[in-house]
Amino acid sequence: MLNTEKAPAADSPPFSPWRLCVAPMLDWTDKHCRYLHRLITRHARLYTEMVTCGALLHGSLRRHLRRDEMERPVALQLGGSDPAELAQCARLGQQWGYDEINLNCGCPSPRVQRGAFGACLMTQPRLVADCVKAMRDAVDIPVTVKHRIGIDREESHAFVRDFVGEVAQAGCSVFIVHARNAWLEGLSPKENREVPPLRHERVWQLKRDFPQLTICLNGGVSSNEQIAAHLAHVDGVMLGRAAYHHPWLMSEWDARFFGDAGRDTGRDAAPPLTREAVERAMLAYMQAEAAQDGTPWYAIARHMLGLRHGLRGARAWRQVWSDHRLKPLPPEAVWQRARQHTEPDAPEGPGQIADGVRAV
Repeated sequence: MLNTEKAPAADSPPFSPWRLCVAPMLDWTDKHCRYLHRLITRHARLYTEMVTCGALLHGSLRRHLRRDEMERPVALQLGGSDPAELAQCARLGQQWGYDEINLNCGCPSPRVQRGAFGACLMTQPRLVADCVKAMRDAVDIPVTVKHRIGIDREESHAFVRDFVGEVAQAGCSVFIVHARNAWLEGLSPKENREVPPLRHERVWQLKRDFPQLTICLNGGVSSNEQIAAHLAHVDGVMLGRAAYHHPWLMSEWDARFFGDAGRDTGRDAAPPLTREAVERAMLAYMQAEAAQDGTPWYAIARHMLGLRHGLRGARAWRQVWSDHRLKPLPPEAVWQRARQHTEPDAPEGPGQIADGVRAV
């Protein structure tokens, strides 16, 4: 498919802040993962794992809200259904420097259902509207909603249209829509991401129903060509597993979808982006995290395992970073072993590359 995406003219509106997003994924999109992703794309919007109100109100704020400044723009996704608690947690999110509060109305897991939030909230649009209003009253940053196109076997477009319409009346103007139904019984969370059929046209229709709203499509998108096709119908596209398992997919995003060729233009521009550059920057990050927080390098390296997907030596490279016998070694030593199995993306000189990447 030909790329028809163009940078906006100088007098045209800027791209939507939600043009490209990396989805909130439990146990995956922690601060270390987000740091890696930000090294690869400067403009995509990043999301935390879902954090429940209970975890914030009764647990460690630093554990759940600590982030790196370079992650921005970054959104905090909350799980909850009590307007007052959500307002309190949204306020905490803003205080900790997040750029957006996102309410989870799409997770179908039994644990989430027992807490009366997630996808089951779609059956209570009035409550969701109350939650949105409470959070909007508490913070100055955007409050958004991530949801499904339906619940169980409900196939009527009117269901999701009416949900969006009622929540929008509470002041929500950004909806991130997973283009599958959520089956609350009979499917595991993993199956809920794969078994209910994808209906991207339902999300496109929502944009036609509500042209004044920002509609971002999520679900089943795995290539930059698919992103370009969807952007002809909606304001933004969110990728989850594809971005996590094949993060180099994001290396084209800034230039292709945001019109930003700044990495390789201008006398003081950063060096061209390469995998080696990202690896060097992650080594520096591992060392900083170990010194600051005692984080072991392998808790960070697990997010890098897809970085060399499709390249010669990638399997051996992953095996080195995953070898539990190497855990006592410093990350620099592990990287030296791993890079023996790889070929450089492009000629590089030592030292300058990591600095260039960290300047994104």
